[in-house]
Amino acid sequence: MVEQYVLDLREVDETRGALVGGKGAHLGALSRIEGVRVPGGFCVTTDAFRLVMAQAPSIDGLLDQLSRLNSDDAESIRMLSAQVRQTIEAIAIPGDLADAITDAVARLGEQTACAVRSSATAEDLPTASFAGQQDTYLNVVGAAAILRHVSRCWASLFTERAVTYRQRNGIDHRAVHMAVVVQQMVFPQAAGILFTADPVTGNRRVATVDAGFGLGEALVSGLVNPDVFKVRDGEVIAKTIAVKERAVRALPTGGTHTVAVDAQQREQPALTDDQVVELVQLGRRIEARFGRPQDIEWCLVDGGFQIVQSRPITTLFPIPESSDQENHVYVSVGHGQMMTDPMRPLGISAWQLTALVPMPEAGGRLFVDVTPRLAAPASRAGLLELMGRGDPLMRDALETVLERGDFVPSLPDPGPGAGGPPTGGTSLPAEADPAIVSELIERSEAFLAALKREIPAKSGPALFDFLLEVFEEHKRILTDPLSFRAIMAGMEATWWLNDNLQEWLGEKNAADTLTLSAPGNVTSEMGLALLDVADVIRPLPEVVAFLQDVEDEDFLDELPKLPGGTEARDAIAAYLDRYGMRCAGEIDITRPRWRERPTTLVPAILDNVRNFEPGAAKRRFEQGLLKAREKEQDVLARLRALPDGERKADETKRMIDQVRAFIGYREYPKYAIISRYFVYKQALLREAERLVRANAIREPEDIFYLTFQELHDVARTNQADDQLIEQRKETFRSYHALTPPRVLTSEGEAVTGAYRRDDVPAGALVGLPVSAGTVEGRARVILDMAWADLEAGDILVTTFTDPSWSPLFVGIAGLVTEVGGLMTHGAVIAREYGLPAVVSVEQATRLIRDGQRIRVHGTDGYIEILS
Repeated sequence: MVEQYVLDLREVDETRGALVGGKGAHLGALSRIEGVRVPGGFCVTTDAFRLVMAQAPSIDGLLDQLSRLNSDDAESIRMLSAQVRQTIEAIAIPGDLADAITDAVARLGEQTACAVRSSATAEDLPTASFAGQQDTYLNVVGAAAILRHVSRCWASLFTERAVTYRQRNGIDHRAVHMAVVVQQMVFPQAAGILFTADPVTGNRRVATVDAGFGLGEALVSGLVNPDVFKVRDGEVIAKTIAVKERAVRALPTGGTHTVAVDAQQREQPALTDDQVVELVQLGRRIEARFGRPQDIEWCLVDGGFQIVQSRPITTLFPIPESSDQENHVYVSVGHGQMMTDPMRPLGISAWQLTALVPMPEAGGRLFVDVTPRLAAPASRAGLLELMGRGDPLMRDALETVLERGDFVPSLPDPGPGAGGPPTGGTSLPAEADPAIVSELIERSEAFLAALKREIPAKSGPALFDFLLEVFEEHKRILTDPLSFRAIMAGMEATWWLNDNLQEWLGEKNAADTLTLSAPGNVTSEMGLALLDVADVIRPLPEVVAFLQDVEDEDFLDELPKLPGGTEARDAIAAYLDRYGMRCAGEIDITRPRWRERPTTLVPAILDNVRNFEPGAAKRRFEQGLLKAREKEQDVLARLRALPDGERKADETKRMIDQVRAFIGYREYPKYAIISRYFVYKQALLREAERLVRANAIREPEDIFYLTFQELHDVARTNQADDQLIEQRKETFRSYHALTPPRVLTSEGEAVTGAYRRDDVPAGALVGLPVSAGTVEGRARVILDMAWADLEAGDILVTTFTDPSWSPLFVGIAGLVTEVGGLMTHGAVIAREYGLPAVVSVEQATRLIRDGQRIRVHGTDGYIEILS
């Protein structure tokens, strides 16, 4: 293959990114769009970069050292990256390459001022923007100066920030190559940045223009505050005109300098409204060409716009696909399921196939379209009431959308029952028979047993046909009216008790104490059962020492070699038999279960060994039971002393009995779902092993990146698209950088709610109170329970807690999460264990540092940072 060292910008487009880098490819494509003016220039290609790098073999050793560094080791990265840059800048550019660059400069004009810009192959990708990672040089004059600055651009591939960014994002330093764009310099009257979607809210119909006088460098570097214009549907809808005291201008001899802006001009807008609208129209044309919202650098030269760069905006959350052009409002499924991480394609499609309502996907997360329920007055009221009890931020976000008046159409009520489940209140809920709980559990266990008997005989397409039938039965169980009645009996009784006891006795969240140690809560039992496992292991010093260094997932097989190891293995194995189907993010069928990765439990077991005495599980349960009984007696006695006290006490006693009979069942349906999911997963992995043997896929986990329907096709044909699987893996990795919104509109706007409270101390972090009490202690910010290292009295601070986190709850004093609601799993178990808890605290894991002392006000819903 003939090496290509220099290409005119007009010769390239986005298909040649490997040769000219992201910026060069985008500029080439821009130059081909009708009506878009791009300054002329050329690209020094990645072939040239590789040629130069080959002149210095010592770089290989330096890159090896860099790749072994931790991304947080700033000092070592600073020293090594500086060595790499110095080595590259010292390399003499080979003669034929220098001649090719000099000839290209001559075609632009020997003394033409140029901008010399880096263009890396991992830059300006659809899933990652590397803005500011490498260097740009303005107003460079003459071939000799341009050659020097080309070398500097090559070296800038290894700036500290670029190296650190690649380390953190898992990008191999050798996999990225550097091209350099050399463009004719323009000397604008004004310059700035156009975002074709609002970069803050994500709204795709609102464009934002930042503008200042002179070169755009003043804005990019933060030297001045820009004028900011917002444009929607061809009209400026908002603008802020800044006082622009400085500007960056070009020097006649090369380079740039900062100058003062004339006093009369400082408060003048850099663009007229008409110019802003014209620029946005240009941006829409560019957006249409690249198929996604763009971050565009522009210059105003002699009354016309020139575009010097365009890259995708990678921070926007994607919009669920819709079959129409109507307005839609979506709410996040993950916030309700305590799982806001991205899901893999098989996990998404499995949940969709077993869900009771359509759930479109975006950004690796699932959503529900609530537009029809918001449109009709009665169903809207029911939805908002339910949301408000569970997650006030979601309710506030929905109300924010509704207040705009015209986004959600008004429709007649869809009919009886469309408003959703009953939402509690002060009227006495209907009485329910506690015997139905046992009946429901027996039905579910019978279905699971039949599933386990029948599924091993299925393989190939027959397995998928069988699973599709099973999914229908799975959904039938979920829609069982009896199960719904049992769940609502506990929830309605909780709401009734909290509402009425606050009204009658001034008691906040009284149900929190009244439900302590309620029977039949499979999730709280799971946490207590791990205390019993610790009781077996605690007297076995060799086992404890062995577990402290465990890394391999087959450690259970090694335990019997140790004194007492057989008993320890049997205790852990029995726990896994009962709970091994659980894991963090368990609604995604592709996530590794405890049975598959038992080392996840080891830190929690060791914490229990260290922090508790034998018999802690039984004592804890009995203490909760005693507190609940004492609270019941206290409440009933106080009620009887009130006017009409006997009636109030009788109704309250009935509701206490009801909540204790049914609240534990609230956790069972999820346990049953996940039990079935593990059986489905094991069958699909057996099928994956068959597909590996048939050379249809490379490794079993590849099936996680196919939808259920696609995997069904692969089972029929024994052929899979390797390229699609690799592309899906990369897309999934990119989704981790996105924060899913609670509420998302079809315009792409991520709507954030607010608590709107003025009854908390200054500086306190506000959230939703879900478990009463106040506790002070050390904050432990833990994002993965496998990294848990807890001491008695610690307060767990994390993103979300699904049931798999329950084993940690027995050893903590309080709980703070970023996601959650009144009846989500973490809240239910916090109340069960009597832990003060505040959930739905925005950015808690960023605002609270690990090790800080904090005070959690679980009754009033806020956190104070004490040190």
